[in-house]
Amino acid sequence: MKKKHLIVVADYYHEVANGLVESALKLIPKSDTIKIIKVPGVFEIPVTISKNIKKYDSFIALGCVIKGETPHFDFISQASTNAIMDLSISSKKPIGNGIITCLNKEQAITRKKKGSEAAQAVISVLSQK
Repeated sequence: MKKKHLIVVADYYHEVANGLVESALKLIPKSDTIKIIKVPGVFEIPVTISKNIKKYDSFIALGCVIKGETPHFDFISQASTNAIMDLSISSKKPIGNGIITCLNKEQAITRKKKGSEAAQAVISVLSQK
């Protein structure tokens, strides 16, 4: 059965974001419907999913948080992960968390294929009976 997927991507780090999206798109069946919404940062991903929760069968959250010299990294990473999990449980819809957390941009660039793992998780949950 044809499914509708929403990919919400934080494109603050454009190169990393593009790699995450490309790798996710490779795993979603071509017959399915896919929409991509770009947001400025990871913190905006959960609210964007929440606004669209009734329109799609699944969601893929993609983005990157790179650790700086303040605790901001920890707060944003934890808050976005918690919000995504809460949304998935309350809506009973799969949300693949492809938000990568890295210590530097080099790590992020090497991990930009992690979008495929989030897509695979969503596809796996959708196929459950």
